[in-house]
Amino acid sequence: MKSLFPKLIFILSFFLLIGCKKNETQNSTISENITNSVEYASGLSILKYEGYSVVKIINPWPNSNKNFTYVLKEKEAKVPDSLEKYTSIKVPLESVVVTSTTNIPFLEMLEVENKLVGFPQTDYISSEKTRVLIDKGSVKNVGQNEKLNIEQLIELAPDLIVTFGIDNNNPMLDNLKKSGLNVLIQGDWMEQSPLGKAEWIKLYGALFGKEDKAKELFDKIVDSYKQAQKLVSEQPAASSVLYGSMYEDVWYVAKGESWVAEFMKDAKSNYLWADLKGTGSEGLSFEKVLVKAKTANFWIATGSVKTLEELGKNNPHYTEFDAFKNKNVYSFESKLGATGGTIYYELSPSRPDLVLKDYIKIFHPDLLPSYEFTFASKLN
Repeated sequence: MKSLFPKLIFILSFFLLIGCKKNETQNSTISENITNSVEYASGLSILKYEGYSVVKIINPWPNSNKNFTYVLKEKEAKVPDSLEKYTSIKVPLESVVVTSTTNIPFLEMLEVENKLVGFPQTDYISSEKTRVLIDKGSVKNVGQNEKLNIEQLIELAPDLIVTFGIDNNNPMLDNLKKSGLNVLIQGDWMEQSPLGKAEWIKLYGALFGKEDKAKELFDKIVDSYKQAQKLVSEQPAASSVLYGSMYEDVWYVAKGESWVAEFMKDAKSNYLWADLKGTGSEGLSFEKVLVKAKTANFWIATGSVKTLEELGKNNPHYTEFDAFKNKNVYSFESKLGATGGTIYYELSPSRPDLVLKDYIKIFHPDLLPSYEFTFASKLN
């Protein structure tokens, strides 16, 4: 079963679909003067009332046939009868299990990582701070995403399990609920806006009673991202860019409205598939990619390769690209944690400003002369 995890990573990395923004329906028993505190994320809505919050998770996986509503209830708070049909979660949480490495930075940024009691396949966590907790035994390995250890979770009795689904068939989620465990489904991986992904820190702020801290942190990320955009605002998008690598016998290119393409655009580069409509990815033959991208100035390769030699061994035809010949190939996935987790997968969704600066450093190095890459590595 462990072999399924790389496939999940592939799905989350390449099949990037967008959720539809919907307005929170107001019940007549609830004040209508409350506004959604979420600005960029399309799949998250948070309405804060006195003593409780209403959280709605919208389109949490591709072609989702349902949304989820949760009531985060503080101690002694009175909640309208109209909300009793929704799952109620007592906050602030004292213990939590999360199932995606992308959640770990949010916990650390809010300084509540010590509330984490379980995680599936803990080797995939790269953060040194949380690895200390794992090594101390404070964070238990609770199985695999596709087959969580329910008996162990019942014994841990966390206040909440935050997890995700990838399609409408989720037997594991059903089993968790049948076991009496509190479960919250999130869909941060469905966001196409880089800032939309990062804004999910506000969900964790609501769960741990740190809404103000979450807003403060997110606002700083937004400011940093916009400052980076301003840095290249007058630059021409002159550098042509190839993105991706072969997966089995198909090369998946990110479509022009995906979050990958958004970074390319914001970094002022000429992503060669920017005009491809949609937010997912499209599978192409190697020949079609070569025709369009043979003379590309840069290649952002996917996978954990560290050298051009290694990349060339993966597929000898890669050497036909000019970017390969000119040694202008970069990877965002080659930096690994102590136990093999990919740092980019874990940290990049919460720090899009750093991802954007990496791209700017690649395409416009003179604008960031003293900046060192956070995720990217040039293949030597």
